[in-house]
Amino acid sequence: MITEIVEKIANKEGVDKEKLIILSLIAYLNEKKRKYMEEKLEILKRYGVNSMKELEEKIRNGEVEEHPAWEDLITLENLEELIKEISDDIQRLQKIV
Repeated sequence: MITEIVEKIANKEGVDKEKLIILSLIAYLNEKKRKYMEEKLEILKRYGVNSMKELEEKIRNGEVEEHPAWEDLITLENLEELIKEISDDIQRLQKIV
């Protein structure tokens, strides 16, 4: 069923089926990356900082409460890793197209 739909759209758009799938994956990953970046910026904004390093300094200096700031810092680290992984996946897919 899905194969037929992809084939129909690919024919209608005049692109190769595999290329359409890759372009769709890239669009999906870009949207996912955008959401993670948005989440990251919301956390940074909450503490009035521009980076994880600044947040860590504020925690260590006692400028912000340790809890939940440490948890947010861990979330930021995880988001950074996810963003990097997605960016790498996007780059690999773009080389194929």
